[in-house]
Amino acid sequence: MAQTTKTKAPKTQKPTPALDDGGPFGRSLLDDPQVRALSRFGVVDVGSNSVRMVVFDGAARSPAYFYNEKLMAGLGKGLAETGKLNVEGKKRALIALKRFAILARGMGISPLTCVATAAVREASDGPEFAALVLAETGLKLWVVNGEEEARLSAQGVLLGWPEAKGIVCDIGGNSMEMARIGNGKVGTRATSPLGPFRLQQVEGGVEKRRLLIDRVLKKLKSKLEPDGDRIYLVGGSWRVIARLDMERRNYPLTVLHEYRMTPQSVLDTLDWIAVSDPAMLRARTGTGAERMALVPLASEVLREMIRIFKPREIDVSSYGIREGLLYEQMHEKLRARDPLIEAARATEITSARLPGFGKKLFNFLLPIFKTATAEEMRLIKAACLLHDTTWRAHPDYRAEVCFDNATRANLGGLDHPGRVFLGLSLLHRYKNSRAGSRLEPLFRLLTDDQIQKAEVLGKAMRFGAMFSATGPENAGSLQWFPRKKVLELTLTPMGRDLFGEVTEARFRSFATALRAIPVVIDGPAITENAPDV
Repeated sequence: MAQTTKTKAPKTQKPTPALDDGGPFGRSLLDDPQVRALSRFGVVDVGSNSVRMVVFDGAARSPAYFYNEKLMAGLGKGLAETGKLNVEGKKRALIALKRFAILARGMGISPLTCVATAAVREASDGPEFAALVLAETGLKLWVVNGEEEARLSAQGVLLGWPEAKGIVCDIGGNSMEMARIGNGKVGTRATSPLGPFRLQQVEGGVEKRRLLIDRVLKKLKSKLEPDGDRIYLVGGSWRVIARLDMERRNYPLTVLHEYRMTPQSVLDTLDWIAVSDPAMLRARTGTGAERMALVPLASEVLREMIRIFKPREIDVSSYGIREGLLYEQMHEKLRARDPLIEAARATEITSARLPGFGKKLFNFLLPIFKTATAEEMRLIKAACLLHDTTWRAHPDYRAEVCFDNATRANLGGLDHPGRVFLGLSLLHRYKNSRAGSRLEPLFRLLTDDQIQKAEVLGKAMRFGAMFSATGPENAGSLQWFPRKKVLELTLTPMGRDLFGEVTEARFRSFATALRAIPVVIDGPAITENAPDV
């Protein structure tokens, strides 16, 4: 029921807005010289299976991937049998490293941080190979021991998942590292010979491998003392298994980072992999033959790990040793920042029409979300920062582009329901209705209550953006009375001039989503039965 205009002084004190000198909307860390030094950071990871170069761009707590190239060189293939690096793998790795050195110079990255793991550290000709790389490419390989590799990989998990608590398990070609994490710190660390290349060399077939895996995992359990912890999986073989779990379950969002599985779901997927045609599995996931060949052996390890460690949940981290090297370079001030908010801030700075308006919009809408949880408040802040960063997209597709950007972007600190919530709120920033959307299968990752809250947030932003010319704080203020189901807008003289028909329609649509009666104070009467826009 529409309400007529009335005049009344606001009674309720506004929630305290974000501070100017700190917090997620505070002074940009880009002002800090230590942070600016990380504006572009290059890493090369020389592993047993792959050789990869990654260039991170931007000093935000959740940096963008400026460049990413991988070669499955197979440097550690046959190492357990020969004690030496694979001859063909060395040739292929050296060619790749020469290319990476040239690319780094072209990108102005100096120095390029290069780390070598199990294959180079364990091979008798590892030092010779490192010397050859230095002579041929100018790249110095930092050969890390197993516990240091575990620490760096665990730091990578913390980069993208600051609240992670449990056991990180990073599987490579010739080794598997584990580390305990919690409270933003890396604790006990251990290394093991459970990489697929090593398991290929175990004589006696499946049963002998199972006995070896059982013995090693029990030693790891004794050292790490898991207590029904989450296990965070890092590494290409684990990612393929997780991707296959998505296929088996017909899961709608194929983003691996923060994908969460129950132990039973993983076991069901391992059973499915065991009886399936590898060519079919490759075709369904786009996995290369070299990687898929290692999955059955990794599956044997994971099956026994579930039996021995008894985790309550198994999660996937797309971040590992390379991100851990970036985390190593960050000072504590940057590590303490929220990766989601920092990524949203960086996107607003580079892509919004009015950088800085997101903070004003958040403060304007804050009275509506007084009962929001801490996690919901993070998503509200991120949405406000991102609310107008896809304005260049065609108007007919802008809402869907918003949704796709939020759900499929390489963002840290965001689980899958959070991605869909953020995407749905941004969809409603540009579109009144979601009916008939091709995106509907993804909505099942949210509860009905979460869907309604995302719609409220989106339509609130859609309304608040109508005051972008002056800033909503100069146009008026909002009050929400949940018991009375009243949404109250108090307008300033400037706000009254901006409260046109489209603004009114968006205010009513916002109130409808909130299941509230719209009331305007010091402004025009609400129009009955006007169409929503």
